[in-house]
Amino acid sequence: MGYIEDLREIVGHRPLIFAGSVTIIIDEDGRLLLQQRMFPHGSWGITGGLMELGESTEDAAKREVLEETGLSVDNLKLINVYSGPQNYIKAENGDEFYVVTAAYYSEDFKGELIVDHTESIQCEFFHPDELPTNIVKSHKVILDEFLANHYY
Repeated sequence: MGYIEDLREIVGHRPLIFAGSVTIIIDEDGRLLLQQRMFPHGSWGITGGLMELGESTEDAAKREVLEETGLSVDNLKLINVYSGPQNYIKAENGDEFYVVTAAYYSEDFKGELIVDHTESIQCEFFHPDELPTNIVKSHKVILDEFLANHYY
């Protein structure tokens, strides 16, 4: 079991605050890597997840990218940190939590794209003007800010 599962054993479904990281990966053609998720099923999002004990947000971002895509990412650049009532989630199992998310981007990655089918249906690179419409709401906020302020 991981930290989150251990904590849930103690507190049940009560609301908690979790810290996490996401990373927008940009390929040489300027396309953004998105992950079609198992939960919520079929929705698209940015690769990422929650921190484990002792991790930095950067370490969590790198670990999650590797676990979910098989890619090693480096030279993370901070987009922003997102928090507040709009980041409230109630999972299908009744777990409630607020997420504080550090969002990064990077063009520095290597490896072969291998999808972890326990978390993802597929991963695909998209041109910024051809992003899917069913993007996780909190990730859409991050993508919109990134494209408005960082994309060239």
